[in-house]
Amino acid sequence: MDNNCFRLTPYVANHARSAMKAKKTTKAKTATVPAKGVVVKRPAAAKKEKNKGISQPKTKEDNVIVRIKVVGVGGGGSNAIDRMYEDFPRGVDLIAINTDLQDLQQTNARKRIYIGKNLTKGMGTGMNPDLGKQAAEESRNEIMEAIKDADMIFVTAGMGGGTGTGAAPVVAEIAKDLGILTVGIVTKPFAFEGAQRARIAEEGIIRMRDRVDTLITIPNDRVFSVISKETTVAKTFEEVDKILRDSVRGVTELILTPGIINIDFADVKAIIRDSGSAMVGLGVASGNGRAGKAASSAINSPLLETSVEGAKGILLCISGRNDLKMHEINEIASAVAESADPSAKIIFGTYYDRKLNKGQLRITLIATGFTDTLAREGRYQPYFAGSEDLPMRSSSSLPFGGLVDSSVREEREPIRQVPEEFNEDEEEEVVEEKEREWDIPAFLRRKKK
Repeated sequence: MDNNCFRLTPYVANHARSAMKAKKTTKAKTATVPAKGVVVKRPAAAKKEKNKGISQPKTKEDNVIVRIKVVGVGGGGSNAIDRMYEDFPRGVDLIAINTDLQDLQQTNARKRIYIGKNLTKGMGTGMNPDLGKQAAEESRNEIMEAIKDADMIFVTAGMGGGTGTGAAPVVAEIAKDLGILTVGIVTKPFAFEGAQRARIAEEGIIRMRDRVDTLITIPNDRVFSVISKETTVAKTFEEVDKILRDSVRGVTELILTPGIINIDFADVKAIIRDSGSAMVGLGVASGNGRAGKAASSAINSPLLETSVEGAKGILLCISGRNDLKMHEINEIASAVAESADPSAKIIFGTYYDRKLNKGQLRITLIATGFTDTLAREGRYQPYFAGSEDLPMRSSSSLPFGGLVDSSVREEREPIRQVPEEFNEDEEEEVVEEKEREWDIPAFLRRKKK
């Protein structure tokens, strides 16, 4: 009896399992046949399985994969960092570097690097770029540690002072050596700040240009075209900081913000990598014809020192609220394409920006690859003609480590020699006239011509 029980138990168990399995199959089949007019929603699991292999929309968390850092160097750079801190995309690290300890302590940057502890004792550089350069070299390892994991870095500074002019090229050099995509965004001093500061700024720009993938230069004097006579001093400098902020934000939002039309980081690298000088154009408009108005403002931006016609690459960022229309995107992209060189590579992205006012539309235009064109036209020519990387002289031999002396001019004289058929006296007058032009602010030079 006991043996029969042992033999029957497996049979009964198997039979029971088969019956239960058949019952589940019948129930499942019945459930998949809906009654007439009844919509049956696909279960979430099944929907997920069906879309397997299809790329899903990116989220902010997904986009943090690209590590972007903005480094503000000196007082001007730190001010720009503070402005960015107030309104900037997630996933961007802000770093402030300064020799002025008091100014550094007031910045909102998450990471602060105090340089020149032994050189300046926390009191700045006194408009001496040599000290700024040495201070950055002294803290090279700390700077390297702070930026080494970045995929892209913006180095922003105000040219003409000591820390920004001297230290920013060192920061850019460290980034480039690490293989990081490096963008420099610097300002030129106001004309009323004097010829000496302007010359120091030009030297800093020369050194900066050789150490970045692309360099955006914004003359402070251009801010007068976007402010009124009633604008206060504080508001004016706030506008300068906003220009720096918007230039950086235009690129970072293209990469980090999920949009209607997304741009890959590889696309951005293709436009920016080793592209030389760059320009930034900003346009904001609302109401009827806003697309055309914003496009015109960006293309003919007062911040641009030349038109986009000579650009070899263009990054175009279009943002609006949920009323952004397809024909507006087409109108803007077409206007930029028509204004650019026919062979220019244009990459654009579009996304919704809830921070904009209702009915507003914003365009950020980054035009790159001006090196050859500007050289032919004489624009962006270094103050010291013929120098690609002029070494900074010590403060003991020259004040502020940047002003060229007569011996340097004599050493470069062979570069300016002319064929015998030219009248040498007339040629010298032309050369002297060109040199005098550098003592005149850019916007006055254009009016003079």
